Amino acid sequence: MKFRTAALGTLTVCLFAGLSAPAVAAPVASTENDAPILIGHRGAGGIAPENTLAAFKAGSQSGADFVEIDVQLSSDGVPFIFHDDTPARTTNVEEVFPERANAPITSFSWNELQQLDAGSYFSSNFAGQKIPHFDDIPEVLTGNTGVFIEIKSPAQSPGVEQVVADALANDPQWKSLKDAGKIEVLGFDAASNKKFAALAPEVPLQQLTGSVPSAAVLADYASYADSFGTSYRNLDAAGADRVKEAGLGLGVYTVNSTKAADAALDLGVERLTGDFPQQLDRHLDGQKVFPSNNGVVIADSVNDVSGNDLQPETGEHVVLANTSNRTIDVSGYVLRDAANNIMRIGQGFKLTPGAELRVYSGPGTNRAEAFYLGGSTAVLNNSGDSLGLWDAKGKLTDTFAN
Repeated sequence: MKFRTAALGTLTVCLFAGLSAPAVAAPVASTENDAPILIGHRGAGGIAPENTLAAFKAGSQSGADFVEIDVQLSSDGVPFIFHDDTPARTTNVEEVFPERANAPITSFSWNELQQLDAGSYFSSNFAGQKIPHFDDIPEVLTGNTGVFIEIKSPAQSPGVEQVVADALANDPQWKSLKDAGKIEVLGFDAASNKKFAALAPEVPLQQLTGSVPSAAVLADYASYADSFGTSYRNLDAAGADRVKEAGLGLGVYTVNSTKAADAALDLGVERLTGDFPQQLDRHLDGQKVFPSNNGVVIADSVNDVSGNDLQPETGEHVVLANTSNRTIDVSGYVLRDAANNIMRIGQGFKLTPGAELRVYSGPGTNRAEAFYLGGSTAVLNNSGDSLGLWDAKGKLTDTFAN
C-alpha cells in the first residue's frame, strides 16, 4: 500500500478553542486516496497464536499497515508482549507452573515467562512459540509495517509508560519507526495515556473505550490524544460524529468480516483493526477475499437462544451453507471463535447444493442438517462474536462476525 500523511485532531481542536497547542505528534502514515489504515490485531491473531512472533510475521506480511501489540512488564521489569491479565488462556502454564494458572501474568519473572509455550493452545503447528520481548518486534517486521503499541493493564505494570517512551526515544530500531511515522501508542486507561502524552508528546496517541462517550469526555481526550478507538459493534453515526467534532481520528476494533469493515467505513472510520488483516486487505483492494473457498460459507451464528445456551437440540449454534452447485464433504472442517474456542465437525457430513448444516456446541441427536459437539460449556459470546472457518486441510475459507 502507498501512504499519505493524516492530519491529527488535537492541534485542530486547540486552534479552534483558542488553547495553547501541545507539542505536535509525528504524523501517522495512512493509505492514500482516503483508504483506511489497516492494523493486524495482536499481529494476525486469527491465523496464528496472538502476540507471538509468528503472528507478527504473518501480520507484517498480510498487507496491513501496522501490527498491534500489547505490552506489559514482568515482575523484574522486562517489557514483554501479552494480552491477558493471566497466562491461563494462551499458554501451557498449568503444566509448567500448576499452581499459578490464574496468577497475574506480571507476577512472573522474565525467565519464568520464557518457560511457557504460547503457541500450542492455537495449534500444534505453533508449538514452542515464546512470549516475545518488546524489543523483538522491530526485527520481525517486513516492508513498511508499523506498530500500534497498546499499553496493557498499566496499573499492573508500574512505570511501563516510561519504559515505552524511553525505547521509542533511545532504541535505534524503535526510534527509526517512530521518526518514520510508523508508531502509535494506545490504551484504555486515560490516566496512563495522559502520563505517556507528557513523556512523549511527539508520539501519536489513541484513547480506547468500549463505546463512544459524551462530547465533554471526548473533548478531554482531545487535550492529550490524537485519535479515539472503540468497538465497531458499539459505534453509530451519532457517535462517529461526536468523535469527529472533537477533532479526533476514529478507529474501531476488532473487525473480522468484510460486512463489518464496510459498515465501519460508511461511518467514516479511518483505522480498522482486525484478526484477519490479509483478508481485509484483499477486500479493500477489490480482490477475492478467500481464494480457497469452495462454496461453503458461514451463513449465520445464533449466539443467544431463548433459555439455556446449551439446551439439548436447540441451543447456540453456527449455520454453514453450501452456495456451490456440487456436494461438498465438510467432515473435519473447523470453526474457531475470537477466544479460540474450537468447533470441529465430525465425519460423514456432506452438504448438497443449497443445503445448510447447523453446528451446535451443546448436546443433541446428529442428523444430516445438524451436528452436535455435546459440550458442557457455552462457546459463542452472546453480545457478539467473530468466527473463522477452516477446511479439513487447514485452509481459511470464510469469516463471519455478528
